[in-house]
Amino acid sequence: MFNPVKKLACAAFASAGVLMVGAAQAIAAQPTPWQKWHQPAASPGMEAIEAFDIWTFWFIVPITLFVMALLAYVMVKFRASANPVPSKVTHNTSIEVVWTLAPVAILIALAIPSFQLLTSQFNPPKEPFITIKATGHQWYWEYEYQGDVELTFESRPIGSEVIAGSKEAALKERETLGKTDLKKYPNLLAVDNEVVVPVGEVIRVLVTAGDVIHNFAMPAFGLKMDGIPGRSNETFFQATKEGLYYGQCSELCGKYHAYMPIAIRVVSQDDFDVWQDMAGDDLGAAYEALIASVDEKEKTVEVAGN
Repeated sequence: MFNPVKKLACAAFASAGVLMVGAAQAIAAQPTPWQKWHQPAASPGMEAIEAFDIWTFWFIVPITLFVMALLAYVMVKFRASANPVPSKVTHNTSIEVVWTLAPVAILIALAIPSFQLLTSQFNPPKEPFITIKATGHQWYWEYEYQGDVELTFESRPIGSEVIAGSKEAALKERETLGKTDLKKYPNLLAVDNEVVVPVGEVIRVLVTAGDVIHNFAMPAFGLKMDGIPGRSNETFFQATKEGLYYGQCSELCGKYHAYMPIAIRVVSQDDFDVWQDMAGDDLGAAYEALIASVDEKEKTVEVAGN
């Protein structure tokens, strides 16, 4: 489904490797200081968006340089001191044809892949594995898993002095949840309860709001969908890499808009099944078991790498 756009921009990816160096060194789960490109893509949808961005890049740069060179040429060639008697030419058929047909050709070259990209964003490659309803509130997210095992929980930021009330309370939140590592659980992004999904599966997300307009945005997955009170907007994603990914509410929604992070933990199918089975009875214990399993896998990988 995403192949047309990716094929169209494969040459652009190969030629623009220098631009991607900074992004390749970034942590996939979160933004980094002075980041100059997107967060590394972790879904086919975001890969297609990146491909289209690079495709448009190869049009924007030549056009910009051409216009700047043309302006410089005109300012020098036709300045008043060099042309005391200005030209009275008012029409040139060749120029009229070129500056009409060239923009049309450029717009067609941009429109075709953009339509393909837009279509792919509304057509999942396969039937969704699970549906999750995300409801924005002032100022937290509520998630409802719909399917064989129904589960509802709230997700709120942790480690924030503003929300917790004091530095000591914020630190205690982190210690209680075992999330004291600021690199993995950064300020203003870490939450108490993450959305947990299996890697490789299509996840349908229904986005709405309970009070004012919010926006469900997850850069690594190419997601950005408004949550409007009384309405339900649908989107989807298919995570291709395990990890912990962060996003935020991207619609100014009030005083604590900056304290509405979104955290999605992508795990293996086995880990997801265990978490889902436990979460119905004890959500806290389910997260503890999941984090322990993930940490153990990471340690195993580190040891193997050494």
